[in-house]
Amino acid sequence: MSGVRLHIPRWVVRLLQGLVAVGLLALLWRAADGPDAARRLATADWRWLALGFLALSAQTLLSALRWRLTARQLGIALGKAQAISEYYLSQIVNQSLPGGVIGDAGRALRSRGQAGLMAAGQAVVFERLAGQIAMFLMLATAFVATLVVPGGLDWPRWLAWPVAIFLACGACLPLLAMAATHLPGAAGRSGRSLWQALHRALAARGALLGQVLLSVGTTVCNLAAFAFCARAVGIDLGLAAIAALVPLILFTMLVPISISGWGLREGAAAALFPLAGATASGGLATSVAFGLTFAAAVLPGFLMLLLGPRAKRWKTGQERTEDPNGTMRRA
Repeated sequence: MSGVRLHIPRWVVRLLQGLVAVGLLALLWRAADGPDAARRLATADWRWLALGFLALSAQTLLSALRWRLTARQLGIALGKAQAISEYYLSQIVNQSLPGGVIGDAGRALRSRGQAGLMAAGQAVVFERLAGQIAMFLMLATAFVATLVVPGGLDWPRWLAWPVAIFLACGACLPLLAMAATHLPGAAGRSGRSLWQALHRALAARGALLGQVLLSVGTTVCNLAAFAFCARAVGIDLGLAAIAALVPLILFTMLVPISISGWGLREGAAAALFPLAGATASGGLATSVAFGLTFAAAVLPGFLMLLLGPRAKRWKTGQERTEDPNGTMRRA
């Protein structure tokens, strides 16, 4: 007897993810002193929030340039303005819909014309991967440093072991990817092809330095933005907490069970902030401030969306400008 396949409509999945986010926030309101978090948010220092806005805007610009570099390595030429506008548009979609990757899929679809959908999809995935690798290395470095250097964070056993296991598993992934290149048959060919594309995009001579600098830049901007939002609600996170705890908080946004990480991020912040000498309500307030600031930082994408058709017509007109001899030339 064949198994029955259960098909769940996409809108139902998205509704459930939205309910997860709302439910988690409601639980945190009760468990993490929601009224105190609300008071902190109501009296937040707008100057620190403005710095957070600028840091997240810089993160978007650097990410767009990293995508442009990655795409170039895979045979896709993107202009700076095109890469930036597309990245803003993808972030709008990622912030609005559950999963946080639908906007990236749209980026791949719209850039597939030059090298095909496979290369366009790889450019998007590899670009995001480069950012996660940088954040992972920041977490690993800070975790080890705070364990061995006197005066570091006091990691409780219930957290230290899961973090150590997570880091060990992450460190093994490149080894598994390399092992896949030695598999026989079609699996091995696919593994080798993927590994070669990944190396060409991230580690080739013309790409490695740019990838490192841009990925370090995006990581610093993300961590700084979170720290600025903490200062806005009256919490001064130390360098050790910023480097070791904030990456853990931001990694929860990758779990696709809510909308743009809402609820999960706040729960992680409320649980981890006491390790830095702050309160759970302070963590809740900081994470909400970060989420709202992040949402505000992608608003320029709406402007680009409105100007997109007009800008496209302008570009087309420029490309058809005649030269002094009356022949058509490219601007």
